[in-house]
Amino acid sequence: MASCLMLIAPLLVTLALKVGDLVGPEDAPGRLALVLAVGSFLALFANPLFGKLSDRTTSRLGMRRPWMLLGLIGGSIGIATIAFAPTFTWVLVGWCVAQVFFNALLAVQVAVLPDQVPAAQHGLVSGVLGICVPVASVSGTYLVNLFAGHPAAMFLAPVGVGAVFIVAFALTLDDRRLRPEDRPPWSWRELAGTFYVSPRRHRDFAWVFLSRFLFVMAFAFLTGYQVYYLLTDLGSSGDLVPHQVFVATLVSSVGVVAASLIGGRLSDRWGRRKTFVLVAALVYALAMFVVALAGDFGGFLVGVAISGVGFGVYVAVDLALVTEVLPSASDNAKDMGVFNVANALPYSVAPAVAPLVLAVSGGRYPALFLVAGSCAVASAVAVSRVRSVR
Repeated sequence: MASCLMLIAPLLVTLALKVGDLVGPEDAPGRLALVLAVGSFLALFANPLFGKLSDRTTSRLGMRRPWMLLGLIGGSIGIATIAFAPTFTWVLVGWCVAQVFFNALLAVQVAVLPDQVPAAQHGLVSGVLGICVPVASVSGTYLVNLFAGHPAAMFLAPVGVGAVFIVAFALTLDDRRLRPEDRPPWSWRELAGTFYVSPRRHRDFAWVFLSRFLFVMAFAFLTGYQVYYLLTDLGSSGDLVPHQVFVATLVSSVGVVAASLIGGRLSDRWGRRKTFVLVAALVYALAMFVVALAGDFGGFLVGVAISGVGFGVYVAVDLALVTEVLPSASDNAKDMGVFNVANALPYSVAPAVAPLVLAVSGGRYPALFLVAGSCAVASAVAVSRVRSVR
């Protein structure tokens, strides 16, 4: 939850507001797209690379703990850079640093699930982990709303709270340890393989990867552009937007929490993963279509409430699904790092696609949400192709 808190708060509110303050409303969407795209591009490499390094770590502190602490320190420096950035260039630099190091943190945290949790409990634990995103979203937007009018505090408060939980988790983790003699040999070819899993040899992993990529694309359109949608299409004021985003996040999070716990538990009980993920993606698609057709903030809230249910089930059960199609038990962190590219890459692709969609639609943000809904439908189609897991 803590790592999500530190990344989600900027994505939902503060990054868009900071960019808008520095460059003005006319240039803000394009500049925000650049920040998100470059940061996410770096995250593509950071996630699997640090995952691979973690798999090879023989420190007395464990395989995962050192990288958690390094990721926390580096990511916090990046967010602080944004908070006090006098120009757009420093915002870009700070976000790149934050993305690299927070993705190092995420890569090793996700590896703890296959490291230490029995497969029969993956659905339940994934459901619990699925709550982290909505809780972090609500907490982050609440802190931003609490410190509205104080730009630096809007960035630093979520990081400070998140850091407390990360340090506590790192210190209490019964970390897996690797003996030096068990460490696999190093080679440049192996390093290149850090960023790749053969889709032909591991087809189910590839389909789950594609499904997650498309689903996160839909999510990226909503989180990345809801602030500008509220400002332009719904006519909200800049002072009101942080409160509206907090309310919307709170509404969606109720659905996410309930759906994550129920979906994860039912998935374990019935021994089914694919069906839950497929239906969840279709529910999220419906939510995006509702948001696209909303004419006021009330309609927007209905859409995000539905999205919470779809998101909760999807994230909870899909994480359990991917742990059952991992290519190699000895490379958990590396393979989960590759999979996490599906979480990072959409934040590069969506900002590249968004200006084109806006240009064609005459600057209408609902068009982005129609595209988002289409991505969610495609996500459902992709996961339906998985064969080894029901």
